[in-house]
Amino acid sequence: MKMFNEELRGQLKEVFNDLAGDVTIALFTKEGECYSCEETAGYMEEIEELSDRLHLKKYDLDKDSDLAREYNVTMVPSIVLLDKDGKYEGVKFNGIPAGHEINSFIPALLEVSGRNSELPKDLEERIRKIDKPTNIKVFVTLSCPHCAGAVQKAHKMALMNPFIDAEMVEAETFFDLSNKFNVSGVPKIVINDKHELLGNQPLQAFLAEMERV
Repeated sequence: MKMFNEELRGQLKEVFNDLAGDVTIALFTKEGECYSCEETAGYMEEIEELSDRLHLKKYDLDKDSDLAREYNVTMVPSIVLLDKDGKYEGVKFNGIPAGHEINSFIPALLEVSGRNSELPKDLEERIRKIDKPTNIKVFVTLSCPHCAGAVQKAHKMALMNPFIDAEMVEAETFFDLSNKFNVSGVPKIVINDKHELLGNQPLQAFLAEMERV
């Protein structure tokens, strides 16, 4: 069953006219039990069809373990976005980016393609000054209207600084991980597995925690 009707397909095709360069959607699944893997693959196939600049590549977590390690993929389904040179820029989605999360997935595709949106200079400088490996997990649910904004901010920072990698985590798909980090409300932001924020916080709040790392 198709995720997008004709009207939405038309709207997305128009949005994807703004892609500045090619983007590879690297999808990791695995054989056997894999919640929402099939659905995610179908969803990504539909997205790929909407622009010649989008290229879907499918990988298996076990069979392509070297590549999974390179992109730090440990869960499935997991989507890694690669730029026109095939470079990983720290933008990852764990679980299907459907529902409200299409509002973080589409901007991520545009930004990875090279279509950058500017930030105030002071924030830009603070982001670029982060000089230690920093992982940002943003726990979301697909019905959460505020979660996509938090995911977008995390991915924006990852694209600006090679020390930062950011990942959406669909809380219901990865229940054990959500449990580990006591996710009772979303979006929940976890920085380097210890600093926590709740809600769609401004970039300044992210940075205040990241500068403490």
